[in-house]
Amino acid sequence: MNPSTIIGMLASIALLGSVLFFSAESESSFLNLPGLAIVITGTMAATFISYPLKEVVRVFGLVALVFRRENTYSRDDIKEMVQVSRLWFQGNIKDVDDALAKIKNPFLRTGIQLVIANTDEQEIVDTLRWRIARVKARERAEAHIFRTMSTYAAAFGMIGTLVGLVNMLAVMDSGSLDLIGPQMAVALLTTFYGILLGNVFLQPIAVKLERRTEERLIAMNMVLEGIAMMSKRRPPSFIEDTLKSFAATYQDEIRDKGMPPMKGAVRGK
Repeated sequence: MNPSTIIGMLASIALLGSVLFFSAESESSFLNLPGLAIVITGTMAATFISYPLKEVVRVFGLVALVFRRENTYSRDDIKEMVQVSRLWFQGNIKDVDDALAKIKNPFLRTGIQLVIANTDEQEIVDTLRWRIARVKARERAEAHIFRTMSTYAAAFGMIGTLVGLVNMLAVMDSGSLDLIGPQMAVALLTTFYGILLGNVFLQPIAVKLERRTEERLIAMNMVLEGIAMMSKRRPPSFIEDTLKSFAATYQDEIRDKGMPPMKGAVRGK
């Protein structure tokens, strides 16, 4: 499970629970099924109108990714790449084929297959960059669907508010609070539901998916660099050191914090 998602969800539930417990006369006063139906049904309807059915169905399956910690397996990719490059450097084509069959990363496997086929280095890089661009475009489009749904949720919240106000004006002549109250509840709670759905659920999912995409692109670019070095027949030890430094995301590229200066380093005047 993804701990940050769980913490965020629990914090949201705690916040809403405290609001209901301390500010409301009755917990049921924040429950209005017509207003909730307007927001959810309207958001779903607008989403299906805006996007093809297969795209909408696919992105709903991505919600589970938000609650699951996804490992990019960078260390495994480095280990497998160094192993194959060592066999390739030694000219053991049969062993390379055997090791290639055990690689689970399809992007890495494709790159190694191109190297084994003696494909030109530039063609290899172009092919892999095209696949990176395709992944980037597809996954950012998936995250954008949730951002669009967030906008729709807020818009239908306002529509529900207008519906409630119109109905309230229609019954205002009666002067009965039993008629005016429910319509006022629809007007206010529908906007509440729209904002809540958009900012607690839909927008965070979009941000989480975008962060996931960035991490996956970093891992794919790392593999690309390794494949390029393998195509140039760089020594396996050189490939391993380079990829490990590439994967060390914890290191500050601008300044080392708390690290003593290297001996003999030239100091600026």
